[in-house]
Amino acid sequence: MAILAEAKRVIMVEAQAVAALAERLDASFQQSVELILASKGRVVVTGMGKSGLVGQKIASTMASTGTPAFFLHPAEGIHGDLGMIMTGDVVIAISNSGETDELLRILPSIKRLGARLIAMSGNPDSTLAKAGDYFLDVSVKEEACPLGLAPTASTTATLAMGDALAVALLVERGFKAEDFAIFHPGGSLGKKLLLRVEDMMHSGSAIPLVTEDTLMKEALFEITAKGLGITGVTDADGTLLGVITDGDLRRALERGEDILQATAGQLMKRGAKRIVRRELAAAALQIMERFSITSLFVFENEQDQSPCGVIHLHDLLKAGIA
Repeated sequence: MAILAEAKRVIMVEAQAVAALAERLDASFQQSVELILASKGRVVVTGMGKSGLVGQKIASTMASTGTPAFFLHPAEGIHGDLGMIMTGDVVIAISNSGETDELLRILPSIKRLGARLIAMSGNPDSTLAKAGDYFLDVSVKEEACPLGLAPTASTTATLAMGDALAVALLVERGFKAEDFAIFHPGGSLGKKLLLRVEDMMHSGSAIPLVTEDTLMKEALFEITAKGLGITGVTDADGTLLGVITDGDLRRALERGEDILQATAGQLMKRGAKRIVRRELAAAALQIMERFSITSLFVFENEQDQSPCGVIHLHDLLKAGIA
């Protein structure tokens, strides 16, 4: 019980520290966002120790949401890496005390290089806070560490402030899911945001199609030959009227119907689910899951009635969409 009680205390202390930030947000935050938006350069995030680790995450979040950013280690900066900073860049310098030696040593160079400075500190009266063009107050009432030594609530608050900056910038830039996908091409997330139906649909002669007057004996061959467990049924002009699945055939046999003497038009199920080829593949998966189906016929646009392709659940699974 003592372990759980301590864990809950830590979480509550950190939650309160983050909540307090919202009450302190002022014009400096808005001006910081506007400064970054107006900048023709990059955002350079810098900090030592735990502040540096938080700074790396802030830079990474910004870079992945439309704000070019990278992390500069201040100790490396004083030994040549300040060359990464260019005129027009905006530097976000992080230090809870605002008196971190390595950070203060690079401030004059930042100014000489023509970069603007956003100071993020827990000490409004610190050297860093006073040196910044704008100051973001990330001070906390107490650390979650019972000794008051290990950065805990302070690093959580700093991280939250960085996320607030990144998301505010994202919104102001009109950053969209499609933009996010460009920066995340790998993994399942990238596939869900990048792959479109047309990238994996079966097209041309691979589309299983029969006309409504086709005998089911021939329609069965079409279903089997195309290997998707389905065939579309069209009229003479190529308009999709309905579909027949292997499940429909099993149910017809269970009812005792002589399916071989029937036509495709007699056995088809009207109202086939459809999707436009430019839709995300993830959207196709959502439709399949909603209606418990395994295939969708694909069309050039919403008005088109003749399918240009078909996409199967197995295609999505193979691509890692599901």
